[in-house]
Amino acid sequence: MEKKIVSPTKEILKVKYLETRSSTVAICKHLKTEDYVAQPIMDVSPPKWHLGHTTWFFEYFILMVYSDKYKEYNPSFAFFFNSYYESLGNRVSRGDRGNMTRPSVEEIYQYRIFVDEAIITLLDSVPFPSDELSKLITLGINHEQQHQELMITDIKYILGHNPLYPSLFPRIETSVASVLHGESVEKYLEVEEGLYEIGTSDTDNFSYDNERAKHKVYLHPFRFLNRLVTNGEYIDFIEDKGYKNFTFWLSSGWEWVNQNHIEAPLYWHRLENEWHYYTLTEGLTKVDRNKPVTHISFYEADAYAKWKNKRLLTEQEWESACLLYTPNPGNKNNFMESLAFEPKVRESENNLQLFGDCWEWTNSAYLPYPYYKKEPGAIGEYNGKFMINQMVLRGGSCATPLSHIRPTYRNFFQTEKRWQYTGIRLADYI
Repeated sequence: MEKKIVSPTKEILKVKYLETRSSTVAICKHLKTEDYVAQPIMDVSPPKWHLGHTTWFFEYFILMVYSDKYKEYNPSFAFFFNSYYESLGNRVSRGDRGNMTRPSVEEIYQYRIFVDEAIITLLDSVPFPSDELSKLITLGINHEQQHQELMITDIKYILGHNPLYPSLFPRIETSVASVLHGESVEKYLEVEEGLYEIGTSDTDNFSYDNERAKHKVYLHPFRFLNRLVTNGEYIDFIEDKGYKNFTFWLSSGWEWVNQNHIEAPLYWHRLENEWHYYTLTEGLTKVDRNKPVTHISFYEADAYAKWKNKRLLTEQEWESACLLYTPNPGNKNNFMESLAFEPKVRESENNLQLFGDCWEWTNSAYLPYPYYKKEPGAIGEYNGKFMINQMVLRGGSCATPLSHIRPTYRNFFQTEKRWQYTGIRLADYI
């Protein structure tokens, strides 16, 4: 009997695909049926929508193009689960996703199984997947990983605005021997003046088009805090009436603070003269002064930095510092896989927290790099059209999958957004 030749690329794709799809389902393991549907604000999509949208992505971009035998699961699903792809037709308004009581949660899970089986059948039908097919499946995997983080933060918003403040995930006990140096000690690391290269032109490993191409930048000498700013340090800002002093705030930030009556990070509540906050593992609990502050807007990060007579890193500085001091993320960083779903106390001075815990706001607008080329077709709508009125974040968070992050990764949000795990790192010129 002739031995069948198995393509390593195909087997790796199948494993990564199935692992990613299983991880998404695992995030929803502890949800009640009612939790799947809620949409408190436009930014937050219902969990059931994420489950359907990530499945639709594989169906529309891969199965309906590369599988001759594939029959669309339900033609009406494209209207429900298309997110922002203008070239793919009409879609439900983003703010109306929570009104979608049908299809049911059960049917969406059936839809996921149907598409998963079709993707595996497609891969098994060819000895070696084409480069184009491999590229699209890899994009779909990374797209789903992005939605895993969005699901976690959207679920946190849904449950964190429930007056019962229910916990969702089991608490993972961690041993912390000591808090390094106390929260008041600030140690800065230096980066010399010079030309640096950022971005990527690597064609062997996955990257988004907004990370390309590699190019040179000139940096003045600077230094950066060797850790993230803590809750305790941020409480000092609050108690010094940082939210009441316009001198620290950008004009639009000051307007945002006053119009929305902002007095503390998202999920913070002052009870009996003590700060509490909502977490997915403990519900409403006292703020841990030694953990990194998170769920803050760019406005708040910038105001805090000014209060400290410091500034935020630019994204060019962040990436150059990262490549110099911590070029690769690792298992010791706090990512989604740690199941903490909350920034952790820094246990080692070697952990600069450049990866994981919380995304770091940079003082860089989200713009195309030199030599940037938008992908053709609908895939080109993925990043390029959002390059306006947004700021770049770097480093990943406690809700980011480890395999999804890299030094060149560029996240981006509007200046007032804070439902993601977003934090602060201080910097200064030398």
